[in-house]
Amino acid sequence: MSYDRYGPDVLSPGWKDAGRKPVPEVPAVRDLVVEEAATGFCGAITRIEVRSVELEDYFGKKRVFPLGGGFLIDGEPVTLVVPQKAAEGGRARTASGSFAVADQKARVARASRIFVEGRHDAELVERVWGDDLRVEGVVVEYLEGVDDLDAIVRDFAPDRRRRVGVLVDHLVPGSKESRIAEKVASGPYGDHVLVVGHPFIDIWQAVRPERVGLAAWPSVPRSIEWKHGICEALGMPHDTQADVARAWKRILGTVRSFADLEPALLGRVEQLIDFVTEP
Repeated sequence: MSYDRYGPDVLSPGWKDAGRKPVPEVPAVRDLVVEEAATGFCGAITRIEVRSVELEDYFGKKRVFPLGGGFLIDGEPVTLVVPQKAAEGGRARTASGSFAVADQKARVARASRIFVEGRHDAELVERVWGDDLRVEGVVVEYLEGVDDLDAIVRDFAPDRRRRVGVLVDHLVPGSKESRIAEKVASGPYGDHVLVVGHPFIDIWQAVRPERVGLAAWPSVPRSIEWKHGICEALGMPHDTQADVARAWKRILGTVRSFADLEPALLGRVEQLIDFVTEP
């Protein structure tokens, strides 16, 4: 048996692709953050055409590029393609992992509500659970903090058919948020209200850090506003509220499904949906 020091015929079929890592095709969905490799322009997808895609960076600048190869996600090359509908006969899934319900109009809104603490929280819940919530007829409303949660619940006056679910940031023992939750639970409407929370300082932390290129979310000193500290760690502007909003848009754009979120948030949202849709 002889040893061929030169290997197989270099001109045989497929020789050009030998040793190359296949480049995955990724649907060009809105808000997905990508980088155009040739120019280094990085932004969220804001518009998709048959042959082009529009990106907007965190400064608000927009550029249009041809669809296809030459893009990066998390530093890895991808080929952007026009999103396709699920194959006929197959069972598509929503971003939350549920089986998608085809050709069904949104249900008339239930009387029950889910309240979340902040606009960013509401946007993240919509991104992952939006399809499910429309099928179930559940409306999500955001609160500007939970300091007045007891009064808000009393004004809503929930009952067995009109429940309230609340998602709270940083709900840990001994915190202000936990005391507010306990007050609501022990109040006159406690049987028809479910207050749950996640341990994160802010909903941004519920996104897996590797999705934004971090090994872990950094520890921000109390003397620095938390979101400003995160923007600085990501190398993003944070001088104005518009800067912070663009940073969140970039982070949100990395979330494509429940797999991009921490389990500590996933379970709590599912718990709220079950509570407000229970017969």
